Amino acid sequence: MAASQVVLYFDKQEDALLFTLAASSVMSADEPVHPEEAGAKIAAEICKARRITTEGVLNPTNLAIAVPKRRIPEKV
Repeated sequence: MAASQVVLYFDKQEDALLFTLAASSVMSADEPVHPEEAGAKIAAEICKARRITTEGVLNPTNLAIAVPKRRIPEKV
């Protein structure tokens, strides 16, 4: 069973907003132009969280099944 909810707590509202913007841009993009940069932005913002809580059970093996892998088109 995967975690049903993850809650991030930020000390500053600006940090929460920046995290939300970074995460939503990655989730809404069909194919991110620079996935490394997008991941780095999210990682930088999540480091600002002072507390992270989850409900449910985290199981990385289920995560691999639940999230389909994207095929990145090759550049010609």
